[in-house]
Amino acid sequence: MLRGAVLGFPISHSLSPTLHNAAFTFLNLPAEYQAIEVASGTLQDFIADRSDDFDYLSLTMPLKEEALSLDVKFSDLALRIGSVNTLFKRDGRWCGESTDGSGFRAALEYSNVASCSRALILGAGGTARAVAGALDGFADSIAVLGRTSTRRDALQHCVVDSDFEYLRWEDDFDLASFDCVINTTPAGAADLLADYLPDVIDAVLFDVIYKPWPTILASRWSDHGGQVINGKELLLWQGIDQFALVLDKELDREGLSQYLRPLLAQG
Repeated sequence: MLRGAVLGFPISHSLSPTLHNAAFTFLNLPAEYQAIEVASGTLQDFIADRSDDFDYLSLTMPLKEEALSLDVKFSDLALRIGSVNTLFKRDGRWCGESTDGSGFRAALEYSNVASCSRALILGAGGTARAVAGALDGFADSIAVLGRTSTRRDALQHCVVDSDFEYLRWEDDFDLASFDCVINTTPAGAADLLADYLPDVIDAVLFDVIYKPWPTILASRWSDHGGQVINGKELLLWQGIDQFALVLDKELDREGLSQYLRPLLAQG
């Protein structure tokens, strides 16, 4: 029996149990997966008390950066971006990895976004770091709009090949010069930006939020003619990469995505 869980706070909105349990059905695996509320500052205690109960753990806000304090084996990618969304066991030892970046790029590919000149990331947390790392070399330039300058260095460390700029948050920030905007902020945090959108948008908004949906920003973006990618696509593709990592084998990614997408749409 493969045992997994998603940890975070709040966690009641998470569709990860729907995604993972359906994937187990598709893969014909005896397994179970649940959502567990773990608040910021308590991840280390949870791992100490309950790590034997699970084979892998998915991490969501606010735990992706906190996970770096654990005594586990981290991948080079996880260390470079300073973000972990997957804890899994390999040869009896816990390991840490991030599949957010690879899932993000797969979602772009599925949505026919083949290039990006100027990318803007809204927010500066763990998901933003993974996105910055995934955009490195794909976008000519990457800007991050954050509320505190203390996160500048960590974000800049994720970017090696693209030009990088860190900008302080303003609710009336002009988004017109970017052809790809990625919202990694919590629900509602970017709503005021929707009041300052250009009249006509010829750009992509990737909003990693999927509940509530649509967000005010996504709805206005679509009304102004822009392409919108739903956060369920990131959930889907990072989850598929997570399954491959945990099972340590190649999967039928296309078949699995086609099976899972309608189930997520209902959630």
